Amino acid sequence: MSLSRRQLLAAGAAVGALGLSGIGLPAFAQTGGANSGGVNWRKYAGTKIEVNLIKSPRGDTLTKYQKEFEELTGITVVSEQTPEQQQRQKAVIELTSGRPSFDVVHISYHVQKRQFEKGKWLADLTPFIKDPALTDAGFLDDFSEAGVTFARNPDGGIGALPFSVDYWIVYWNKDLFAKKNLSFPKTFDEMVAAAAALTDPASQTYGFVARGMKNANTPVWTSLLLGYDQYSVDANRNLLTDTPEAIEAAKLYQTLMTKSAPPGVTGFNWAECQSAFLQGRVGMWFDGVGFAPPLEDPEKSRVVGKVGYGLMPKGPKAHAAATTGDGIGVTAASKNKEAAYLYCQWATGKLMGARLLQAGAGVPFRNSVLSDAEVRKGVKMPAAWVDAVVESAKISRLALPVIIPVTEFRDVLGGALTNMISGSDPAAELKRATADFKPILERSEKA
Repeated sequence: MSLSRRQLLAAGAAVGALGLSGIGLPAFAQTGGANSGGVNWRKYAGTKIEVNLIKSPRGDTLTKYQKEFEELTGITVVSEQTPEQQQRQKAVIELTSGRPSFDVVHISYHVQKRQFEKGKWLADLTPFIKDPALTDAGFLDDFSEAGVTFARNPDGGIGALPFSVDYWIVYWNKDLFAKKNLSFPKTFDEMVAAAAALTDPASQTYGFVARGMKNANTPVWTSLLLGYDQYSVDANRNLLTDTPEAIEAAKLYQTLMTKSAPPGVTGFNWAECQSAFLQGRVGMWFDGVGFAPPLEDPEKSRVVGKVGYGLMPKGPKAHAAATTGDGIGVTAASKNKEAAYLYCQWATGKLMGARLLQAGAGVPFRNSVLSDAEVRKGVKMPAAWVDAVVESAKISRLALPVIIPVTEFRDVLGGALTNMISGSDPAAELKRATADFKPILERSEKA
């Protein structure tokens, strides 16, 4: 059942009372008029759109508040949430056919950006962004640099709007650090030293944990590589995976994972890392900021109130926070592009961003949300977590290469990294993996 306008206005007032007064519902909740701010939200009333979402806390949030969008616009939304891997497969199959059943699609930038660009599957949203009847002036200015980088195509057009970002940070156990009289590391060298000092196999305490499992581990290495001021693949799709910098980053990965990580780390994905950290026997865990909520849950965690949320330490040549993220875009084949765009704009709006942040469901790319003091009051996570998000946004860089065969990249290079944990030479492993992956990348660009 649709909400009445009176109910929606009451909801808007309640939102303001909860500390979202600066991030009110899009125009109508604050003023009662759907056309406020210049955007004619009801221009496409009576239209029906189909939305394809990834099953996740982010997708849940969009679905939960969908009725608000329908009341605002008069547009009917039929949305479907599918687990990530199945959603990706379904989207590719339908988009390849040229007749997708959906108008709006939720994409993982860090995996699908290049594939969607090469397939020309997304509508260029630039004309809609420039249209004052559809978008307020300066709309894109509020998104972080990483978000706009994700959204922008090689030809300068805008594909999917930036929705939710995941910065990689270092979770650290303040009690373990205090027992060793250690401070949070500010550089890679200090991180290695702290990890070694915290490690005591006799008491089953370890200084560092990160993903060691093939495929899952590749973003750990590429994140470290950013500290050497280098990506794994350059803008012209040339591999940089066996350069001196890549080898040094791999040696750093090997050192941390062999000298300071728990036994069996080659089988660890993020869940196993999180579990180990929750038990209170790991000094530092390196992964995405979105994995934080369970750490502050007394029913799941032994480290509630003991967790520090640290900005990635500086590398030898750069200070960078690795970044992955999601976007919401309009399919090029949609017959309802403007209506679908309004949904995307609503989904990436300030209110929805505030809701994501406060629920711990995700982190918006919107700078104004992250810097809003009232919004921060409603965030369930500690202030240090929000600080880590805000500071990471300032030094964010893409964690994975913008290529089509991202999965194969992660498989091939990930296998090499796993071998390094078993003692293999990083230079030899990267040389072999680079040679193995090069023809895969070349074929993808020619396809």
